[in-house]
Amino acid sequence: MTDSTPRHPRRGLAVPFVIVGLALAAWTGWWFWLTDQVETRLTAQVEALRQDGWTITHAPVTTTGWPFRTRVSMPQAVILAPSGHGVAAPELVAEASSWNPDHWVVVAPDGLTLTRADKGRIAVGGDGLRFSISHLRDRFPDLRAEMIRPTFTALEGAEPFPIASAEQIQLETRPHRTDGAASTDELDVLFRLVDARGRPGGPVEGATRQGRLSADVEATIVGASRLRGMDSAGVFSAWTAAGGRFVGVRGRLKAGDSTALISSDRLSAGPDGRLQGSLAVRAERPMAAIAGLAGSRSGAVNRAGAAGAAAATAATGERPVDLVIQFRDGRTWLGPFALAPAPRLF
Repeated sequence: MTDSTPRHPRRGLAVPFVIVGLALAAWTGWWFWLTDQVETRLTAQVEALRQDGWTITHAPVTTTGWPFRTRVSMPQAVILAPSGHGVAAPELVAEASSWNPDHWVVVAPDGLTLTRADKGRIAVGGDGLRFSISHLRDRFPDLRAEMIRPTFTALEGAEPFPIASAEQIQLETRPHRTDGAASTDELDVLFRLVDARGRPGGPVEGATRQGRLSADVEATIVGASRLRGMDSAGVFSAWTAAGGRFVGVRGRLKAGDSTALISSDRLSAGPDGRLQGSLAVRAERPMAAIAGLAGSRSGAVNRAGAAGAAAATAATGERPVDLVIQFRDGRTWLGPFALAPAPRLF
């Protein structure tokens, strides 16, 4: 008697495994091709920057992350622009999704050293130091730099940094949009500073009365295509010469017990790189911050001017007051009182 039970072919069980194997092989091929392209373009970019006068050194680069990430590690990285500004880090790590190589995140897991041209070097630590860039094929990519609980320590021979630490520092830029269309020559910029502490004896510590400084400021950069060339003149030099300016400046500042809403229709930089223009300020308790500046031991603060400004605002008491800060002649003015040098862009 024969067994009439139908037999199922076993080769059908292997089909899903064959499909998965082929897909994995194809994906692995794509990953190795992508990492090869990344390494090739990185080498070409470094060489191009060196020819333009940049100093770039690093230990051998490694690429890992298979199968879903592309992770490029650059140990002992030193990147110095012709302007004299640069960074150095025990390791820089850049990472992107293998299916979206148009969005990269760069981190400095062991901190970095910031070089400020003739002002010396600052050691930067913290819980997170990262920079991201996306939409690389666009005229202006989206950029974001973020520091989580950073600390700043001036190294030997360097000028002090204005702040000693903060809870968060964030800077973002992206193309300005009008009616949903991206501008070809304007960038929106956002700067956020959360709970910063000034260095001992510095202007921030004075203005906050040993408290904390927070800021949220946004603006639009007009003439953004001129922001190029990290030469000795600085990235803002050609932009300034071509009439570049900040418009739509809006923000909120909190220094200790003093708060202020700020706005300006236009700010620019002079030939010396210092800010020019006027800033409208709606301030609450401004005397505390100005008096704190007057007591600062920083050589950058005009203590006599700050004392005069504090006396002039004392009559306002606790009431909100409208002020106008002028940036002119390389100085920051409140009415007739010169408080400090105007902020410098280059």
